[in-house]
This record gives sequence, C-alpha cells and structure tokens, in this order.
Amino acid sequence: MRETFFSVKVREKAISVAGIQSKAVVADIGAGSGFITEGLVNYVHKIIAVDQSEKMLEIMQEKFSNYNNIDYRLSGAEGLPIADGEVDVAFANMYLHHVEDPPAAIKEMVRILKPGGRIVITDADKHDYEFLRTEQHDRWFGFDRDDIKKWFENAGLKNIKVDCVGTNCCPTAHSSGERAVITIFYALGEK
Repeated sequence: MRETFFSVKVREKAISVAGIQSKAVVADIGAGSGFITEGLVNYVHKIIAVDQSEKMLEIMQEKFSNYNNIDYRLSGAEGLPIADGEVDVAFANMYLHHVEDPPAAIKEMVRILKPGGRIVITDADKHDYEFLRTEQHDRWFGFDRDDIKKWFENAGLKNIKVDCVGTNCCPTAHSSGERAVITIFYALGEK
C-alpha cells in the first residue's frame, strides 16, 4: 500500500540527511511495515522498531526474520518504550500526521536521543484532502514547515533544517477516485 502513496526517495532522503554511523542505534518510530528499517537494517548496529499496531510489528518480524539487529516494541506516541538517551537517530516517516499531539510526540522522540543525536521526520506538507481523514485516519492535514521548525526549537533541538524531500505523496480516494498530490518535507534537528 505504501508504494501507491510515496516512493523510496523519501527513505533515501531521510537516511542521507541523518548522517548515520555504522555502529549507530536508531529508532524507527511508527515503523509500520518497516519502510525506514528496510533502508537501515544492513548498515546500523541496532534498530528499535516501535509501532502501536501489533499486526504491523508481526508483519515486520516476518519480513525481517533473517535479521537479528531489530528490537520490536509495541507503543503509541506518548511514553515510547525506549530509555532516555538510548538512540543516536530517531526516524519518524509519515507518522506525525497520525498522532494526537505532534509537539509532544517530537519532545518524546528528543527524549530518547543521546546528546548530539538527531531526529529526522518525513511527512506531508499542509493540504486539504478530506478523504485522507476518513479513509486513512489522518488526524492532521499535513503541516506548515514553520510550525515544524518551531516545534523542533521548543523541544530543544538545534541545527534545524526543514526542506522538501523532492517527491510527492499521491494517494487516491477509494470512495471517489480523487487523487491527491502532496509535497513531502523532511525535518532534521540535533539534540
């Protein structure tokens, strides 16, 4: 399903801006079926994959059954089951528009970062496609990049960059056939 929404260019951009070292411990927050994990699994020491859906974690476990560097944890946005300062990089792809309180979710991701650690969020820019709320359960119609920057600053991050990924999210409504074309941003910040 993800492939009908956005391309691997999103993952490639997120990983390229993160500046990951091979011995890194990374978190894939809102991991889903493992889109971000798939790009990291052969290059990092450990991945902590967190999702609120037990079914998604089961799909990931089956998909990555040949790997022993993934730790699967069940949780929502608040109270991530990761210790303070446990990870070098926290990724969240197409996650923020599903959480109730985006600024609080960002602060929670910052909590789990080591000093000097980075957070990389990829998500949709602000839009008005109502069918995404009803069909995909989106809480937010994307985000204004200035708001993301402000939330990163309020979470204590520095060296913040918010820019275009260079590709679009293009879902189609099941009910009407309406096709959305939404630009995707990445947001990078350092603890």
